[in-house]
Amino acid sequence: EIGSGLVGSEMCIRDRDTIKEQIRTMCQDRTDDMLETHFTCKGKKYPVIGLTGGVGAGKSTVLSILQEKYGFHVIQADLVARALMEPGKEAYEAVCAFLGPKILLEDGQINRSAMAEIIFKDPSKRAKVDSLTHPLVWKAVKKEAEEYNRQSVVIEAAIPSKEFRDICDEMWYLYTSREERIRRLKESRGYSDEKIAGIMANQASEEEFRNFTDCEINNSGTEEETSLQIQKLLCGKDNETA
Repeated sequence: EIGSGLVGSEMCIRDRDTIKEQIRTMCQDRTDDMLETHFTCKGKKYPVIGLTGGVGAGKSTVLSILQEKYGFHVIQADLVARALMEPGKEAYEAVCAFLGPKILLEDGQINRSAMAEIIFKDPSKRAKVDSLTHPLVWKAVKKEAEEYNRQSVVIEAAIPSKEFRDICDEMWYLYTSREERIRRLKESRGYSDEKIAGIMANQASEEEFRNFTDCEINNSGTEEETSLQIQKLLCGKDNETA
């Protein structure tokens, strides 16, 4: 009886896993159909969506929803930039040639704190570093997005730019109230009021974000509320109750 019970349990587990996989596949097929409907005017079944917003807005939450619920491939411009600043990479060589060895650690890696201190004190140096690195970053981002042309893609970056806009089919602005962003940054990252104010002052304003994007998500509430807004954007109003 114990033996047969174990076999029965294994069969139940297999059946449950099979059913779950079938449901997942059906849901993904349905999502693909809804995405195709929403982007018919642009002729894209697998869209490239750009996600932007200020620090503390909760972009990681939206990325997780898009990846886990809708199967999006996620590209974060900041992580791409970090990879390109590794020794031997083109951006690394360009920045080191411009700022000199004072920004390097003993192991040859770039000391990001030292570099930040230099460029944020001198706007001209920051602009130069941006001009050296940003084209390389967006070139790499575009290449990765093109490699996933059979899968929907979301690209996340905090800085609005023409290069960003040109890669994407649609741009989303993630809005969260300033008070809520400050609260999150204090709780999750331990930032001081001074540090938060400094970061926010160097980012785009709400008006600039809105002028740059096509759609807006309000992430000041619950994750469920945010998820429903994403569903409406992806599936279109005609499908929101489907």
